[in-house]
Amino acid sequence: MRAARLIKMVLLLQARPSMTAAELARELEVSERTVARDVLSLSEAGVPVYADRGRAGGYRLIGGYRTRLTGLGRSEAEALFLSGVPSALREMGLADAASAARLKVSAALLPELRDAATGVAQRFHLDAPAWYQEPETPALLPEIADAVWDDRRITARYLRKDTEVERELEPYGLVLKAGVWYLAARTQGDYRVYRVDRFSSVAVAERGSTPGAGTEDAGERFTRDASFDLPAFWAERAAQFARSILREEVVLRLSASGVRQLPYVTERTAAREAIARAQSGGGTDEQGRLTVTLAVESADVAYAQLLALGPEGEILAPPELRARFATAAHRTAALYT
Repeated sequence: MRAARLIKMVLLLQARPSMTAAELARELEVSERTVARDVLSLSEAGVPVYADRGRAGGYRLIGGYRTRLTGLGRSEAEALFLSGVPSALREMGLADAASAARLKVSAALLPELRDAATGVAQRFHLDAPAWYQEPETPALLPEIADAVWDDRRITARYLRKDTEVERELEPYGLVLKAGVWYLAARTQGDYRVYRVDRFSSVAVAERGSTPGAGTEDAGERFTRDASFDLPAFWAERAAQFARSILREEVVLRLSASGVRQLPYVTERTAAREAIARAQSGGGTDEQGRLTVTLAVESADVAYAQLLALGPEGEILAPPELRARFATAAHRTAALYT
């Protein structure tokens, strides 16, 4: 336990110019006194940790000291190899780079840990696309991924409904959702989401210098907002999108089986919220049925989804949708009489 903590301390100091005792204590979940003892142990072991005294002081490594990954344990190594999604890397044009990286990490591991990559691959596999869909890789994905990695502005033509528009974008990140690639990008100071398969052309700023180098290319790279959090941004936008498309309501009465099935035939969050509201507002009737008010995208979508409930769900409102279900029920019954 202590050895792992010492290795983590060295890696933290490698990643940052300097850290205070309080910062190290918070990261390592120990007291500042323990941090001081650990620093002393590292110094005695030959790790050049230097302590800056004073109010703005802290600990830092001197002489460009770097450590190898020799402290990596089996569970850590397996988690590292598990973190890659092979199909996604291949689609972004990064399969060769990922393979080389895995080989380098394997070479740095202790001999008894070098089977970690094979062991993980034999036990876990992430299949990102949804069922019953043939995944298609957008033709422009590798170019966009390259711009994302290198913080390069792009000029893109994007199909929005029936109109093609041109946008200057700062590509921040890529998201693979159920086999569909999305780009999170900043344009005119606002963050937006674009489907990659709707890009018709992408022009990536050419490589050259880094920002601030004073050459023509310096302006073609953008300065990334350090506070941008891609997972948090995606979660927020996904929730907003789900809420925005649920513009209508349907009232239906469900059997106990229907209550269990509802989250699997319609939008899951909306279904669970509807069931929770109904259960807290009065519960089931004398026949054990629960009346819920469900947010739906449209009457047509609700018709297609809720038919899957069969006799476990009865549409009460709106009247037009109830009539459609009654007609469907009569037609179905006629097939079996």
